Amino acid sequence: MKEHKNVGIYNKQYRAMTLGIMLVLTTSAFEGLAITTVAAKIAQELQGIHLYGWIFSAFLLSQLVGTLVMGQQVDKRGVYTSMLISFTVFVLGTVAAAASINMYMLIGGRVLQGFGAGALITCVYTCVTLYYPDMLRSQILAAFSMAFVLPSLIGPYLAGLLASFASWRLVFWIVIPLIAVALLLTYRSFQALQRSQEVIESVQGGDSRISQAILLAIGTGLLLTGLGMVTQWQGAVLSLGGLLIMIPLMYKLLPQGTFRVQSGLPATLVTKGLYVACYFATESFVILGLTEMKGLSAHSAGLLVAAGSLSWSGAAWLQARWDAKDEGAGRKQRVMLGIGIMISGVILVMLALFLSNTGITLILLSQIIIGFGVGLANPTTAVIALQYAESGHEGKMSSNLQFVDSFYVALSIGVSGALIALAENMGWGISTGIFMVLTLQLVLVLCSFLSSLRISSLAWHKHQPAGQKTDTLPM
Repeated sequence: MKEHKNVGIYNKQYRAMTLGIMLVLTTSAFEGLAITTVAAKIAQELQGIHLYGWIFSAFLLSQLVGTLVMGQQVDKRGVYTSMLISFTVFVLGTVAAAASINMYMLIGGRVLQGFGAGALITCVYTCVTLYYPDMLRSQILAAFSMAFVLPSLIGPYLAGLLASFASWRLVFWIVIPLIAVALLLTYRSFQALQRSQEVIESVQGGDSRISQAILLAIGTGLLLTGLGMVTQWQGAVLSLGGLLIMIPLMYKLLPQGTFRVQSGLPATLVTKGLYVACYFATESFVILGLTEMKGLSAHSAGLLVAAGSLSWSGAAWLQARWDAKDEGAGRKQRVMLGIGIMISGVILVMLALFLSNTGITLILLSQIIIGFGVGLANPTTAVIALQYAESGHEGKMSSNLQFVDSFYVALSIGVSGALIALAENMGWGISTGIFMVLTLQLVLVLCSFLSSLRISSLAWHKHQPAGQKTDTLPM
């Protein structure tokens, strides 16, 4: 046992890959956190506040497609080639967003960014599955959170300053040199993981999943567009059409048993999708609430939200220590504890925003609590899901993980944006819209807790070499 406990992700065998993965994630995290801070200002300057939710939804819907496309390609072509393609698409989207002259061009850039980001994260999860044994996966997934520490410390504040005193366009432009540095420093690590052509070519099929993912993104987009104009008959038609497209495709793309929240992998993915959707939607719309209801500047609101990223990181490392101590036996309990903490945090942020006599301190505390909860739950559910990966199909499992995150978050933020638009159209005011949004997120995280009751997990696969087939868990 001592032999296993002495192995770590920064040992010589794993160090280069660990640092490479963290650099890629740091670049992506900086862009994501920065855009969350300045989205409200972008929408106002481009005269598209009614399209505010689409700044996030366009990114997330295209992320669905990028996730499934790269889930297939990484098993066919290998990690290195897939990473290069992903970086290229992400850069093209960043340039388009930075040069936007209206909201529609911005949304188009976000589509390309989303595709590239989804593809990148799928490649990263594949690296984790192929390269690290089960006993180290809690550590490397905890290290993911460290990739968010520097971006969370400087990203939102710097983005707010740039938007306030220069231009929000710089938030996009400064990402490009960061991408170049990340690629320069990591290409050798990913090139070393590129699998032999014989193994890669043996993986076939999956084209139907790509077309289905594109149709699902279109159907979801129709639904969200319709919900944004639900007071008109055209909105009802678009919403119904979107649902008719989405429902059969969801049955095909999501793992069998997902709609029944079947014990095992389906319950694990549903649980993860719901609480991740709650976290990111809450984060996005709390900033809108702070700027519109509390009168905070964009950079001040960004600092408050950054506290959630920091507590996420701390909790992620704590769960890794617990995982090493009990050899994975308490993973389900850690997921449930994390989601329970998130529930209390969402309730607290609602009280902080809507009780006029509350100060900023309570909002800060709520962000720390929500971040700590998701930090406990998120790496743990990912580790549990990766136990189901089959040899030769690591990319598919990686895309499943990223797919549920993208789909649930896209739907949650999209519906939330539609609620803001509905409140504006009906004359209810922005505060009513934000209250409806946060109520929705509370419902989602409560459902996530119920779903977590059906998670099943095994302890460590102690003797599993990196890149070898993982045992199948009972369904």
